[in-house]
Amino acid sequence: MERILNSNVLTRQPLHTHWLDSLHATGARWLRNVRTRRQLANLDERLLADAGITPSERRSELDKPFWQ
Repeated sequence: MERILNSNVLTRQPLHTHWLDSLHATGARWLRNVRTRRQLANLDERLLADAGITPSERRSELDKPFWQ
């Protein structure tokens, strides 16, 4: 019986792909932090109350650097 191997099994990913993937994921997380905090800053008091967020909670979130 003949066995055919998938070509992906025979080729290995270069080691640098792992850190590049990690770098991409980190950049994406930072951009998400910036975008969601900008949206949070634009919410009025009524929408904050609807979301269950106090003004002090909003301020502490907005004071964080983008990488946190």
